[in-house]
Amino acid sequence: MDGFERRKQKKIEQIHNAAFELFFKYGLQKVSVNEIAHKAKVSPATIYNYFKTKEQLYADTLMNWMDKRLAECEDILDSGLSFPEKTKEIMLLEARNLKMLADEFQKAPSSELSGLMQMMEDYSEQKVEHFFRRFVELGKQEDYIRKDQTEELTMRYFTMFKNELGRQWEASNQERTTLSIDQMVELFFYGLAGRGQ
Repeated sequence: MDGFERRKQKKIEQIHNAAFELFFKYGLQKVSVNEIAHKAKVSPATIYNYFKTKEQLYADTLMNWMDKRLAECEDILDSGLSFPEKTKEIMLLEARNLKMLADEFQKAPSSELSGLMQMMEDYSEQKVEHFFRRFVELGKQEDYIRKDQTEELTMRYFTMFKNELGRQWEASNQERTTLSIDQMVELFFYGLAGRGQ
């Protein structure tokens, strides 16, 4: 990457960071391109040059944020932690992400919700499913997931636990959620019967 491309990427990152902070704090409708430009220390023309519209910037910013969260999950999966510890860390990260997204969706006008939901579904199909296949394959290799279990059923099972964590993940009870995650991971892997059965 040459110097021009590095500067361009740095500007785009500055814009994404500023846009993320403002959009997630105030919502798409209440933030202007001028405010984002001021916070990112770029001109509004630069933003329009890279993103064309505020809505495109919003979509790109959300995708950028999700890419970073997915990269964190990939790092956890590639770490030296045991598979149950990896699962625990990924579930906690996903619970925090779900909470942030739920808060963001509440700020969005109802006219934009279907577009946001479609964007999330497309992202899941394109990127999250690949990650989850790796997760299931690793779990099977390490004998934490039954070899005859389908990816689809395993993903539904994982999503069920992740969604419950997301519901619990509020500022007032994050500590309790973190403490109960060990029990949830135990339940996730061994069911109600427990390890000894």
